[in-house]
Amino acid sequence: MAELELSPRDAMECLKRTFCETVMADRPDLTARQLAILFTVAMEAGPHTVRGLAAQLNLSKPVVTRAIDALSRHDLVRRRPDERDLRSVLIERTPFGTQFLRDLAQPMMGAASQGEGQHRTGMVA
Repeated sequence: MAELELSPRDAMECLKRTFCETVMADRPDLTARQLAILFTVAMEAGPHTVRGLAAQLNLSKPVVTRAIDALSRHDLVRRRPDERDLRSVLIERTPFGTQFLRDLAQPMMGAASQGEGQHRTGMVA
């Protein structure tokens, strides 16, 4: 797969388009913190724990716990006991969480491909 290089302006357009399409769609409206946790759980090798996510994202454990509570209510992640250490709970994405991220990628990919090589007027980063 070829690398796509974006200018700062195109990257901002990609984020804007993604956020606008996300809030208009019938999908959970997540905070940046919740998205960071969901992306981390989905894209980085686990196992994931509240403690590990808090350390990795430089957040407090209560903040991560509240974000996981919200993500769980939307069925994007789930908690499950760690069978090797019953005192520990693992965080994993759900099938709906995987689909949510795939759906989120669509406007990003569209905005990125439209922005490549084009110049727009307006705010410049």
